[in-house]
Amino acid sequence: MRYAYLLLFILVCSTANAQVLRKRTTKLMGARWDFTIVAKDGPTAEQNIDTCIAEVSRIEHLISDWIPSTQVSQVNSNAGIRPVKVSAEVFGLTRRALHLSEITGGAFDISFAAMDRIWKFDGSMTVMPSPDAIKRSVEKVGYKNIILDSVNSTIYLKLPGMKIGFGALGEGYAADRCRQIMLARGIKAGIVNGSGDMSTWGSQPNGKDWTIGITNPAKTTELIKVVALKRGSVVTSGSYEKFVEFNGKRYAHIINPKTGYPATGLTSVTIFGPSAERANGFSTSMMVLGKDAALKFIKQFPAYKYLIITDDGQIISSPQLGVKKRRT
Repeated sequence: MRYAYLLLFILVCSTANAQVLRKRTTKLMGARWDFTIVAKDGPTAEQNIDTCIAEVSRIEHLISDWIPSTQVSQVNSNAGIRPVKVSAEVFGLTRRALHLSEITGGAFDISFAAMDRIWKFDGSMTVMPSPDAIKRSVEKVGYKNIILDSVNSTIYLKLPGMKIGFGALGEGYAADRCRQIMLARGIKAGIVNGSGDMSTWGSQPNGKDWTIGITNPAKTTELIKVVALKRGSVVTSGSYEKFVEFNGKRYAHIINPKTGYPATGLTSVTIFGPSAERANGFSTSMMVLGKDAALKFIKQFPAYKYLIITDDGQIISSPQLGVKKRRT
């Protein structure tokens, strides 16, 4: 699995209203973050953007598997040795990730961090890795070897060399946390976009809804649908930017953690719903599951709407989105 890739842009209307809108872009968690806050005045908006940035940084220093001092890095460095005590926040996020692994049959797996990076999507690959190399690449991946102890709040990785990593799931969680904090502080409108994991609430200063445009990956200047959002999240996972082709078949940068082979069959999955964290997990898993299994899976969660584009250009979406079934 890899980061979700954005198929979305925000259409923001300006107005000479009492409410003001401020935007800021920065780099956090190794990715681009865009913060949009609507408040009574500019200084208040800027202060609350600062608060959001501080919250994302705090979460990064809890769950990053690249920063040696984080709790997750400590769990990884003690794989096969001993359980590691973590905060209730890290424990809860891990438990939710494991539940996602279970309900997707392993299409999502936070132990993907131990996968050998044998696939290259930078144009340097000329031949496919051998079946043996692919099999070896996922030898230390397997969520069933992650042991949680809720009494002692510990995480134990049974196999030496195992690792966990939250990737874009952590970005979704951080985006949700920013929205939660802003609402608690009385900030009634805004957007937090963490590398494509987007949480929105409230309305633009002119009272209109935020509008999210879903672009056509085959024709990036064309919109498939514009969706109005008041309070919710939207996440896209896609293979249209990073992929390789062998013998006419496209292999996405999103890897199936069970097999080590890249996902095939779907170009993108966009999920709308209450939580960016969960929407991210769903979109990534569905890319791995493929069209039929993905549709069967997401229909179990009526609070979440979907728009799927297959490799052959077929568009399939939730009836509530009002997108006719067609080809790109």
